[in-house]
Amino acid sequence: MEVERDQHKPPLSLQNNKIPSSQNFPVVDLSNTNGELVARKVAKASEEWGIFQVVNHGIPTELIRRLHKVDTQFFELPESKKEAVAKPANSKEIQGYEMDDVQGRRSHIFHNLYPSSSVNYAFWPKNPPEYREVTEEFAKHAKQLAEEILGLLSEGAGYLMKINYYRPCPEPDWVMGIKAHTDFNGLTLLIPNEIFGLQVFKEDRWLDVDYIYPAVIIIIGDQIMKMSNGRYNNVLHRALMDKKKTRMSSVVHIKPPYDMVVKPFPELTSGDNPPKFEP
Repeated sequence: MEVERDQHKPPLSLQNNKIPSSQNFPVVDLSNTNGELVARKVAKASEEWGIFQVVNHGIPTELIRRLHKVDTQFFELPESKKEAVAKPANSKEIQGYEMDDVQGRRSHIFHNLYPSSSVNYAFWPKNPPEYREVTEEFAKHAKQLAEEILGLLSEGAGYLMKINYYRPCPEPDWVMGIKAHTDFNGLTLLIPNEIFGLQVFKEDRWLDVDYIYPAVIIIIGDQIMKMSNGRYNNVLHRALMDKKKTRMSSVVHIKPPYDMVVKPFPELTSGDNPPKFEP
């Protein structure tokens, strides 16, 4: 979810409050040949944090740089050019470009990546020309990474890509890039540029995430939390703007088909651990 720029001090303002960093933020190395150990680390991170970052994830660093380059080139276009792929006004359509505040400090583009039947290239930028090629190459790697983490749970999943773009803000403590929320989907893959502003809420306080470029941030969503019967945590998180530098992130949302009934897996419930969530 996005929040409009507010000229007043918001409830979650960081003014006069130094946010500690999450020094114990879990990092999982997917190149480890001990598959059982990797699985345990992913499970532990999902249970205790609901968010972790993966390194040696298989997405080439050069591809990530190319992805951020074409994304930046798109957002730096004149507004009239970006409007060519704008989200239709007064429409329930979620795909397309949209500016989130009148001062242009916050904007995003949203479009489907997978399955192919859901892709509408009318919402994909044609400028820069390399956008589609780079994005489709990235989508293949992102799909493989999601399947590696989700395993059989990824069967039939859909992928939606959102690119967030935050211009420098003179008063960053007064403005949230994205307000505090949990992700409604199943799983989120987040790849920021080197200007990072993600925070997580743990042990009754906000913690800065110590990001290791070019890791991929994995966020457990509400649906995985429900399917695991609460074993995995859907973490409350938010994003902040930077005072001097532009922050951008590419976000892939993995979600079940719309006709899937989301409920706790029977294998994860018992007489002593009954279902905690309604379908």
